[in-house]
Amino acid sequence: MALLAIGIEYQGTAYCGWQRQRHCESVQQHLESALSEIANEPIELNCAGRTDTGVHAIGQVAHFVTSAERPDKAWVQGVNTKLPRDIRVVWAKPMTDDFHARFSAVARQYRYVIFNRSVHSAILAHRVTWESWPLDEQKMHQAAQALIGERDFSSFRAAGCQAAHARREVQWIEASRRGDFVFVDIRANAFLHHMVRNIVGTLLEVGRGEKSVTWVTDLLAKQDRTQAGMTAPADGLYFVNAFYPEAFELPVVELNELLWQG
Repeated sequence: MALLAIGIEYQGTAYCGWQRQRHCESVQQHLESALSEIANEPIELNCAGRTDTGVHAIGQVAHFVTSAERPDKAWVQGVNTKLPRDIRVVWAKPMTDDFHARFSAVARQYRYVIFNRSVHSAILAHRVTWESWPLDEQKMHQAAQALIGERDFSSFRAAGCQAAHARREVQWIEASRRGDFVFVDIRANAFLHHMVRNIVGTLLEVGRGEKSVTWVTDLLAKQDRTQAGMTAPADGLYFVNAFYPEAFELPVVELNELLWQG
């Protein structure tokens, strides 16, 4: 039996998230079907971080175990011939038995993309979140710095979150602008359900001038989801990277702004 890791990118618009479900199409479902056909045996995947309905990925990582012996290119080019156009395997790599896509990851990175223009873009529909009100990204960045460190993120946790506790460590967060695009980039050891989208929804209120830059600090102290901003739409959210110990020698995605410029 061999253990392999694969790097995956997908546009999540047409899917009810990563996880296989009975009532709708999922990214996991399509990948497992394609991999099983190439392996000529059932394949089950474990991923670094499950994404919700409509959320995209550039650097998702998953692993599977198989008895099939195939060249690495079969797990990439071969599998891709069996997949929809909006899901792609980017790389495949044999791993040691101690690797696990989820539990071996030491951090994860997301990017949220906001198209900040008075008129939305037809080309970028479903790939970014549109905000017509002019945003002050510098105030958004300043407010976000209160989130860095190990904190209780109850104020940014979905009501249905099943995590045992709300403590997470945000290692880095940045709000920046390139032209009409405002990006919120965040890296943490792990994330709660809807945590990034709830953080962005809060920062949008700061960016519009509706709330002060100290509001985020106040929300952390309150530990009350009902006091924070609305959950930002799924369209603008991208799973960018899962980070692993260097010994595993897995690729890391370098962000390319062209991905959001049509």
